[in-house]
Amino acid sequence: MSLRATRVGEQMKKELSDIIGRKLKDPRIGFVTVTDVRVTGDLQQAKVYISVLGDEEQKKNTLKGLAKATGFIRSEIGQRIRLRKTPEIYFEIDETIDYGQRIESLIKQISEEKEHKEE
Repeated sequence: MSLRATRVGEQMKKELSDIIGRKLKDPRIGFVTVTDVRVTGDLQQAKVYISVLGDEEQKKNTLKGLAKATGFIRSEIGQRIRLRKTPEIYFEIDETIDYGQRIESLIKQISEEKEHKEE
C-alpha cells in the first residue's frame, strides 16, 4: 500500500468514526468502532473494518444499515476529504478482536488447568 493510500485510509478512519457515531440515525446500526481502513493504491476502493458490540444478529443488522447508508457516507467523506474521486466503500466485520479474545481465553484456560494439576 502506498504512503498516500495509507494517509487517506487514516483520514477516512477518523472521519468515518465521526460520521457513523454522530450522523447516522438508522436503528439497525449498533455501537460501532472503526478499527481500520484499507485503501487500494489507486484510491478507488476502501475496505472499512468495523467492530460491533453485540451478537451475530446485531453485527448482521449493523452491516445492513451501513450498506444502506453507504451513499450518504461517501458523500460526507467526499465533502470532508479533498480527493478527485471518493473511494467506493465496503464494510467488513473485523474478526481480529474476537480472534484475540479467543486466544486470550484459551491461554487463561490452559494456565488455570496447569495450576490445578500442580496443586
